[in-house]
Amino acid sequence: MTRRPRPILGASDRLSRLLLLEPGELPGLVGGFAYFFCLLCSYYILRPVRDEMGLRGGVGHLPWLFTGTFVAMLAAVPVFAALAARFRRERLLPIVYGVFIACILGFWAWLESGVAVAWAARSFFVWLSVFSLFVVSVFWSFMADLFDEAQATRLFGAIAAGGSAGAVVGPAITGLLAQVVAPAALLPIAAAVLALTLPCIWTLSRWSGRRRDATTTDAGAGDPLGGTIMEGVEAVARSRYLLGICAFIWLYTTLSTFLYFIQAHLVESTFASAGARTAAFAAMDFATNLLTVGIQLLVTARLVRRLGLARALALVPAALVLGFLALAALPAFGTLAALQVLRRTGNYAVARPGREMLFTVLPRMQKYKSKNFIDTVVYRGGDAIAGWAYAGLASFGLGVPGISLAAVPLAAVWVVVGYWLGLAHHGRVREALGPTRAPAAAPAPAEDPRPRPGDLP
Repeated sequence: MTRRPRPILGASDRLSRLLLLEPGELPGLVGGFAYFFCLLCSYYILRPVRDEMGLRGGVGHLPWLFTGTFVAMLAAVPVFAALAARFRRERLLPIVYGVFIACILGFWAWLESGVAVAWAARSFFVWLSVFSLFVVSVFWSFMADLFDEAQATRLFGAIAAGGSAGAVVGPAITGLLAQVVAPAALLPIAAAVLALTLPCIWTLSRWSGRRRDATTTDAGAGDPLGGTIMEGVEAVARSRYLLGICAFIWLYTTLSTFLYFIQAHLVESTFASAGARTAAFAAMDFATNLLTVGIQLLVTARLVRRLGLARALALVPAALVLGFLALAALPAFGTLAALQVLRRTGNYAVARPGREMLFTVLPRMQKYKSKNFIDTVVYRGGDAIAGWAYAGLASFGLGVPGISLAAVPLAAVWVVVGYWLGLAHHGRVREALGPTRAPAAAPAPAEDPRPRPGDLP
């Protein structure tokens, strides 16, 4: 019997198979990838500078910096909610990023002036901590608004890879320049890279508009949200699902803050100069994000489809249980660096894309207002509480081994919360499909039929 020859696939067909793309999705994927690349490249140019500035006043001042960040978040969230209620999506995002670009240039001028440099360093630490959450939260709100739940399962890992690629380039720039220029000289470079997000936003908005015109669904997707400033917070208080996401993020940020303080102690005792500390921070960031890119592009979507979102969200917390036990047994900088690379890689490649998938089944108001509240106030509130909790444990004489052991039960609870959220997400998808189309119970939601964007509640 004659065997039929296999069809010859073009480059675009091979790319579509590799990235699980469907017709018409490539421009959205490329735009989201480029947008997140520029965003995180800018941030990671600045992050090692922030971490070094945070150590200038000593590790003992870090809880105050984390508390200051939380207070700044409380002031910023109502401002964002008011803007989201008034402006269309196409205007809201450029306004938010334009303000942050102006702030970067303002801090550069302040640091270069030499006036109250200590206060400039502290203010920059607080501001960049606010910046990092706000710009990323707005980015993922935009993505959850553009892509439906089924697309998110397939594409969010690859889109997240854009951020990881930018996070490889950013620390590389900082690591190369940190030893030859003052840290403040990196700020104008970061501002220029952040400005490149603006044409990406415009391109994605046009692509989304063409899709809406073609499908006649979500006609008001780009309109102002309206409503009240506190609407998103009230929605969180009324929803077990959103409260579960709050718990997931609170546990994540608590354990991350513990590791950040442990890192600060070990780095301070290991490296003597500011340049060496900045370079060490940049090296960890570079290793993390270089490892993450390939996983996000080729593994994340397949992993979530194979394991299901519930198991995927429980994966990183389970790894941290083992990681904190290892750090308790061997409290050295090498152990900490390996654990940080593992944690960040797992977060960026699996936990963070999976967490953003949770928002795709929510109404637009909750995708922006509730999500922004959770990603900023809840996140930084967890930071502030964890910072003082760490200081309290240290005041009782607990060193790195004791605090690491105290973190193990929290990581175990995080496993349970992540698994429950994945099941709750699958339940919402089943509810949206209706009883006649609901799939049988299965571990991987991505393998089931999916609603179109207009079918989601």
